[in-house]
Amino acid sequence: MKNLFQQLRQLDNKGYKGYKSIQGQYKFDDYDLYIDYVQGDPFATPSKIRVVISESRRPIRTEWLQTPIRKVAVEDAIARVVGRATEKQSFSVKGSGKSGMIFFDRPGQEVLERTALQISPKGITICISVGLPANGRRINGKEAEKLFANAIPMIINNSVFKITDNEIENAMKLADQQEAIRNEMKRQNWIAFIANGSILPRESGIRNTPLKHAVPFQSPKASEVSITIPHQAQPLKGMAIKKGITLIVGGGYHGKSTLLKAIERGVYFHQKGDGREYVLTDLDAVKIRAEDGRQVTAVNISSFINNLPNAQDTTCFTTENASGSTSQAANVMEALEAGATTLLIDEDTSATNFMIRDHRMQQLVSQDKEPITPFIDRIKQLSDQFGVSTILVMGGSGDYFSVADSVVMLDEYMPYDVTERARIILEENPIERQVRVQSDFSTVTNRYFHQQSLKLEKANRMKIQAKGLHQIVLGKTPIAFDFTEQVVDVSQTRMIAEIIHNLARTNKLEHKSLNQVLDDIEKQLNDLGLASFTAFKNQHPGDLARPRRHEIAAVLNRMRSAIVTHN
Repeated sequence: MKNLFQQLRQLDNKGYKGYKSIQGQYKFDDYDLYIDYVQGDPFATPSKIRVVISESRRPIRTEWLQTPIRKVAVEDAIARVVGRATEKQSFSVKGSGKSGMIFFDRPGQEVLERTALQISPKGITICISVGLPANGRRINGKEAEKLFANAIPMIINNSVFKITDNEIENAMKLADQQEAIRNEMKRQNWIAFIANGSILPRESGIRNTPLKHAVPFQSPKASEVSITIPHQAQPLKGMAIKKGITLIVGGGYHGKSTLLKAIERGVYFHQKGDGREYVLTDLDAVKIRAEDGRQVTAVNISSFINNLPNAQDTTCFTTENASGSTSQAANVMEALEAGATTLLIDEDTSATNFMIRDHRMQQLVSQDKEPITPFIDRIKQLSDQFGVSTILVMGGSGDYFSVADSVVMLDEYMPYDVTERARIILEENPIERQVRVQSDFSTVTNRYFHQQSLKLEKANRMKIQAKGLHQIVLGKTPIAFDFTEQVVDVSQTRMIAEIIHNLARTNKLEHKSLNQVLDDIEKQLNDLGLASFTAFKNQHPGDLARPRRHEIAAVLNRMRSAIVTHN
C-alpha cells in the first residue's frame, strides 16, 4: 500500500503513460489490490483492478458453495451491495477525461453468473474498472492516491464488510426454492409456473423494475398447483402450464403480452422483490418472432415455405434480407437446431401470413399458388412428433382453438381457464379453413459454420467488440440482433463477443455442427468458468455474464460473414 502511494507521488505531473509502472500487486489492511491493466490515455477504456479479500478477513461459509446455483446466488447478493456502494460513494476524485470514474458491473433484475464478483473457499474477488486521474494528459498523482486510499476502501467497507450472513443466506434460500420449483416442473412435465401474488407488469418499457400498484397474479383454479419448497412452511401455489399447446387470449391491453414477457424472462432466476422471483420457465424456451431484413444462411425452412416462384431452394435457404414470414420460419428452425423445447410466440410480433391463412383467403388464393404452410398447420406436429411445446398469445384468430390443449384468457390482468368454453365455441362454429395437406415435418438440419466465417481482422489484428445490448462488431462488420429478446444484460453480449473471439483463436468451429459447438461451449462454461474464454484468465476477466446457448446461436446465425454447409 505504502509502495503504491509512494509511486503515485513520484509520478505526479509526469506523462500519462507513466501509470503503466504501477501495474502489479499491493497489500492493503483488509485486502490485496491487483492493478491488471492501465489505460494508455485518460480518455481511453478505464484501467482494470481486482480487490481480493481473503477468507480470514471475510469468512465464506461452506454451504454457500454447496451447489453451483447457491454459489451464483451468493455472488449475486454480494455483487448487488458492491454495485450500490459504488453508485453511492461520494468521495470526489478530480481530473480530465474519465478521471476518478469507478465502474462495477452491477446486476439487474435477473440473477446471472458473472465475472464481476467471484467467491471461492479462499475468499472474494471483486473486479472494478477505474479512470486513473489526469490533468490533461499528465498524471494527477494526488487524486490517484485519493482514489486508492479513500474511494475504493469506502466501497469495500460499505459492501463486502457490511452485508450480513443473514442477507446472503436469504438469497441462497431463494435460489434453493427456485431450483426446487424447476425440479418439480421437470417431474410434472410443466413448461412454466407463475406463482400467485407475482407482479408481472414492469414500470415502463425501459425500466425492468416491478410496476407499483399492479394487479397481483392469481391462478385460475383449474390450473392451480401446489409445490412444497424448502425454507418455507406453507406450500407455494400458482398456475402451471403443461407441455403441449397453450393459447393466451383476451382483449387488447388486458395483460396477454405482459404474461408472455414474464414467461419469456422466466428462463432466468430473479432477485427478491422483482415480482417474478417465482415465475419459472423451461430453460430451453425460446421467443420466436418475425424479423424483417435479417440475414439467413443455409437454413432448411421447407416445412413452412416451399415451391417459391423463383424456384429457390428452401431446404438450404439463404438471404441477406429476409421477409417477415421467411425470417420467422428461419427463427423457428434455428431454435429447434439449438435445442429449443418450448416456443414462445406473440401474434403482435409475428408475420400474419406465417401464422394463418383464413377460409376466405384460401378461396381467393389457391393452395398451389401459396408457398407458405402456416404455423397453425405445423404446431401439432411439433408437439406430437418432436415434443416441442408452444405458448402463443393470440387475440385475433379463433382458428387456433382447434389445435390448443389449453386456453387461458386474460381479463383485466386476471387469468381464467376457458379451455372448455373454447371447445364449445369450436363445436358450434366449426373451422371453415382448409387444413393444408401435411407432409412430414423436415428433420432439423445439422449445419456447419466454416472457420473463415469469423472475419476478425482489423488493422492487422483480431478484433471483436460488444456495442450495447444488441450489437457486436466483428472485425469491421456489425452483427445486429435487436429482436433477440432473451438477451437481458449487456454483460451477456460482452460474453458472446468473448466466446466468438475464442472460437476464432482456437479454430473450434472446424468439423463440428453448430449444436456440437454449443455443447462444447456449455461444457467449458460449466467446467472452467466464464473467464476461460478470455485472454486474461489470471487477471481481471472483464465484465461478463453468462448467456444461454440459444442467444449464442442467435448471434452466430445473424453473422453476414457466415459461411455454412449442412449434411
